[in-house]
Amino acid sequence: MTAPRQTNEETITGLLQRLAMLRGWSPKTTESYRSDLLHADAFFCTAHTSLMQASQGAVLKYLASLGRKGLRETTIQRRRSALSTWFTYLQDQGMRHDHPARYLPKMRKSRPLPKLMSEQDVEALLAAPDTLTATGIRDRCMLEILYATGLRVSELTGLQLAHIDIAAGLVRVIGKGDKERLVPFGEEAARWLQQWLAARPNEPASPFLFPGRAGKIMSRQNFWLRLKQYAVLANISPLPSPHTLRHAFATHLLNHGADLRAVQMLLGHANVTTTEIYTHVSRARLHDLVNQSHPLGKH
Repeated sequence: MTAPRQTNEETITGLLQRLAMLRGWSPKTTESYRSDLLHADAFFCTAHTSLMQASQGAVLKYLASLGRKGLRETTIQRRRSALSTWFTYLQDQGMRHDHPARYLPKMRKSRPLPKLMSEQDVEALLAAPDTLTATGIRDRCMLEILYATGLRVSELTGLQLAHIDIAAGLVRVIGKGDKERLVPFGEEAARWLQQWLAARPNEPASPFLFPGRAGKIMSRQNFWLRLKQYAVLANISPLPSPHTLRHAFATHLLNHGADLRAVQMLLGHANVTTTEIYTHVSRARLHDLVNQSHPLGKH
């Protein structure tokens, strides 16, 4: 009498237990691998193969199916890693001569979307400094310039008096790699620049537009702390960083119809693909608007 044939699940579980002993896995880790491998095997069975015999083409189709389901990148990467570990073990044991998961295309890491500030939050933040004091005027001016130009915080604190042309509405920026660009600013920023230049102390002499202690360059940390204080006063949550205002500058421009290439030049990005992330933010905002306003949207 012949012994009953093992099911795929029994075969996978038995081999996995041996692999777990070799690797010293915990029961929780072993069960996680088992779950991922059985999930893959179920897919392969629908394609008339199995986890033991799957080809590279079958593995690629499986991973593609995970992407179509909209699973998180971390989940897809974990299941891919489980397959790679599995086929390495089968190869080491002489149960397979090939490794169908070894030369798969690299997964392209998705970039996290920038934190988005609404135009209302930006307006509240700009209005937070006490402009009856010279320090308040300075801080209001810095925030206005940051939002009006999309500068990096290091570019903002490094601005010198010679870099500003109020009449032309332009600021000369020395960016990454000492690359220089001209960035325009609007009337509101120009108005606060004039107020700051009138209130700005002349002693000690400093070349910087927004000097720190003893006329030296203001630290990024100092500006960040002041920004955080104003965000708390304006009741903005989560608390923005200086870079959040740069993101707001780019996103709000695109929301109002600005050209992507123009935004690339203003931000000083060497490659337009870096700027394209803001189009995703704009599209995400459009999705939110549809979900909130459309009769069949998610409410």
